[in-house]
Amino acid sequence: MGFTQPTKETRGESFTMARIKVHELRDKSKSDLQNQLQDLKAELALLRVAKVTGGAPNKLSKIKVVRKSIAQVLTVTSQKQKSALREAYKNKKFIPLDLRPKKTRAIRRRLTKHQLSLKTEREKKKEMYFPIRKYAIKV
Repeated sequence: MGFTQPTKETRGESFTMARIKVHELRDKSKSDLQNQLQDLKAELALLRVAKVTGGAPNKLSKIKVVRKSIAQVLTVTSQKQKSALREAYKNKKFIPLDLRPKKTRAIRRRLTKHQLSLKTEREKKKEMYFPIRKYAIKV
């Protein structure tokens, strides 16, 4: 009885089948995330081959988990990249369009609070020379 069951190492499968936790991904560096993404994509390719060749049902159910994991890694990398860009453009005069607040078109075209509060010289003089009268009624 020298026959043994093939292990995961001999079949070329990876061990990363537990769901990835996003808070753990956020702590990783960019290169670690890229490596993990490559591993997940390779694993997905293996699972798709298994699907075509009529693999076990548990492998077919892993496809969804791996796809979600890939999406999570990509999301975390893009979020990190965007937050780094926000930090870089923090105190600059001009900010790229995709980093500006979206709001609505009408709100974006509105005058700023400062522009609204500005007054012409004529308006200032008129207010100075003709202030609003204050009346009090005696009882």
